[in-house]
Amino acid sequence: MDYASMFRLDGRVALVVGAASGIGQASAQALAALGAEVVCADVNRAGAEATAGLIADAGGRAEADQVDVSREADVVRLVSGVAERHAALGVCVVTPAVNARKPILKYTAEDLDRVLTVNLKGTFFVLREAGRLMAERGGGSIIAFASIRAVQVEPGQSVYSATKAGIVQLCRTLAAELGPQGVRVNAVAPGVVDTPLTRQIKKDEAWYRAYADRNALGRWASPEEIAGPVAFLATDAARYITGSVLFVDGGWTAIDGRFTPPL
Repeated sequence: MDYASMFRLDGRVALVVGAASGIGQASAQALAALGAEVVCADVNRAGAEATAGLIADAGGRAEADQVDVSREADVVRLVSGVAERHAALGVCVVTPAVNARKPILKYTAEDLDRVLTVNLKGTFFVLREAGRLMAERGGGSIIAFASIRAVQVEPGQSVYSATKAGIVQLCRTLAAELGPQGVRVNAVAPGVVDTPLTRQIKKDEAWYRAYADRNALGRWASPEEIAGPVAFLATDAARYITGSVLFVDGGWTAIDGRFTPPL
């Protein structure tokens, strides 16, 4: 057994949706470093192109595309384009999410539609289209993004949490449906990560510190620390893992985190 080759992605094409920044950008770079040719897609075309440029500067291969995951036709166009340009799609990572931090009693219909459309419907569209293509061509690995909020909530996180729990169930169901075709589907559930989505928290020192203290490692994660598990799930090292949720949370869901009692 060549164990080193199990952690390589040479000759495979990886589509990363949400590649312009944060976890998506780091994931695209990690996959490229393992040998994949990466399609960097994002609603922010300039950001996607910048990520592709970073990969090229590091000696990797990448191309950029633009996609709005909230628009079904746009996702269909993106994946169809990948199918036309490449023999097979080996990996698909989907990261985009938005949040509206407010109590349920203050949620508007517009807030509800925006969070559901981007997080749940957008992820669904990508899972469906990538899953269809991989099933037709005999295999692949799909990685979608859940969150610790899929299992642990707090005030102001209602709809965001519901969408992340929904993504877990979508992944499990698609894993069951496409397992016979050799397609693996898993979810990654990060804890607190230093990304544009958490900018509101970082501006409040007490809030930022409270979240750091909530996990076993006592700090936030960097996007690169989430990209490593993504890359693992993409490779053959994880070829018997499907329908799973990988928590990358510094131990948040494993401990109480509020008080260490005298023992």
